[in-house]
Amino acid sequence: MAGDDAALDGSLADTFYVTGSNAPTTDLNLEASIGRRVRMLRQRLQLTATDLAAQAGLSPGMLSKIENGGISPSLSTLRSLSEALHVPMTSFFADFEERRDCSFVPAGQGVRIERRGTKAGHHYELLGHSLSGDIVVEPYLIKLDADASTYTQFQHEGMEFIHMLTGKVIYRHADKLYPLSPGDSLFFDAGALHGPEELVETPMTYLSIIVYPRQ
Repeated sequence: MAGDDAALDGSLADTFYVTGSNAPTTDLNLEASIGRRVRMLRQRLQLTATDLAAQAGLSPGMLSKIENGGISPSLSTLRSLSEALHVPMTSFFADFEERRDCSFVPAGQGVRIERRGTKAGHHYELLGHSLSGDIVVEPYLIKLDADASTYTQFQHEGMEFIHMLTGKVIYRHADKLYPLSPGDSLFFDAGALHGPEELVETPMTYLSIIVYPRQ
């Protein structure tokens, strides 16, 4: 979508496309910007500070200083954090530098993510990520094998859109049940308890897009 401020001189090279926030960032302190980004990415994965510190090989005190903008982390520390958070190192500078988001993920190369449903045999493949703007958009390809279990205790901020690709499921949202077959879609407030109530036909795959305000 072309931005309202796009150049209109007829030259494609001079046309700007806006996919994220263009709010001024020149007054941001670099350390504070990095710290805020680390905290936001950690919360997105529903990790505690202790969990992230352990995965990145840092002390909880060091991570606290980084998230509060108290120190300037080394490149090796940023690399460790990027690996633990499954993001490129450049994402830590998204609030400090002007960016125009674009995320390309070749087939089969999405980032495998562990979430609450992982223990129930639900496999999550993150297909992209937004670096800036007022909202966060998380597109997932979710796969449930024959040995997967039902799980109806998902609950989080924002809205969620599900589009069934293969298999069949009875999906619960709050006190209602929805039979989903390939081609069916469900769009709902994710603040209510939700999840697959009955796995009718496995293996199954569906696209899940979660949208929530950036903190």
